[in-house]
Amino acid sequence: MEAESQASAIIPLALPKGAEKFCELCQREARLQCSKCRVTFYCAAEHQQADWVGIHERICQLLVPIRALTLCSLRQTSHTETQIKKLIEICRLVAQSKLSEGKHQEALPAAQLCLRCSIDVHGPNTVQLVPAYLLLAEANMGEKQAQNDFLSQAEWAVLKSPKCGLTIHHQLHRSLGRLHVAAGDLDTALHNFANDIYFATEEYGLDSTVTSRGYFLMADVFTKQGKIPTVHSLYSEVARIWHRHLTRLLETRKESIQNPPVDSFYAERVEVDEMLRTMLEFEQKDTRKDPARIAVVAHCLAMLSFLGGDFLKVIQTVSKLGPQHKEKKKNQASQRFHFIDTILVHTNHFFFFKNTIN
Repeated sequence: MEAESQASAIIPLALPKGAEKFCELCQREARLQCSKCRVTFYCAAEHQQADWVGIHERICQLLVPIRALTLCSLRQTSHTETQIKKLIEICRLVAQSKLSEGKHQEALPAAQLCLRCSIDVHGPNTVQLVPAYLLLAEANMGEKQAQNDFLSQAEWAVLKSPKCGLTIHHQLHRSLGRLHVAAGDLDTALHNFANDIYFATEEYGLDSTVTSRGYFLMADVFTKQGKIPTVHSLYSEVARIWHRHLTRLLETRKESIQNPPVDSFYAERVEVDEMLRTMLEFEQKDTRKDPARIAVVAHCLAMLSFLGGDFLKVIQTVSKLGPQHKEKKKNQASQRFHFIDTILVHTNHFFFFKNTIN
């Protein structure tokens, strides 16, 4: 494993007095250090490997100038504070993307570092720590006590700051809703998701992609309750919002299709891809299939994959559409399928160009 070659041993007793080093993940006495940055330490190889996979590989060199400074100089250097804020954002995006992929254990190192850096910048017991608490609560899914502890800290921080932003409120209710879904308390989950949608709508608007995630989570609860017509209605709204958003992105995108997506887009793309695939599977399994609804969701998936540079996924998405794609001119979904075909043409041109230059 590549991570194993990135660590070297240290001897705790050989360190100067007052220069003890502690594990990045568990804060126990360290016996290893990252041989690349030399400012990050671990108690054992298992924690070094977990941190490398979770976040450290992405931020190794970014930590060097930050951790090389003393705490006093950290407070006096605005540039360093900017670097720490950049580190917080990277950790948040990485944790978010791993959680979207269902990799809860891998998300823990990024979420933990996000919290520590947030404390360094904003201080303890501040409302700015709430996003990190919520990431840690979700990363500890399955560890009920730890999850409840982090959610309680988030709730307490919000209660102490009644004027905190609407975004914090919507994030808190979304996390609480997920917790109650996991616990099987569906009615309380619906109440929290309703609050999530309310605050998200106030902050971002009714047709925002942020708000649409609340619709999707609420639809998941109604699915469990067997309220299928309501699920269809909510899924249609989610598909409409994302179709409009992705169409605009596709029309205004200026970068080369060969460029990899930025972190923020990738983190969102993973979560949205999972959401749209769940919706597509639901629509395709419905006994009374609606080709128009299927086409809209499939088109969203194709556009999302195209924007992310995953051209094979574009082809795979269209290949799963079945007979209605071949009969596209015979139903009201024809325009959507035409858009999908347009994306396929661009995708095939990309592969032709790539094979030519290789």
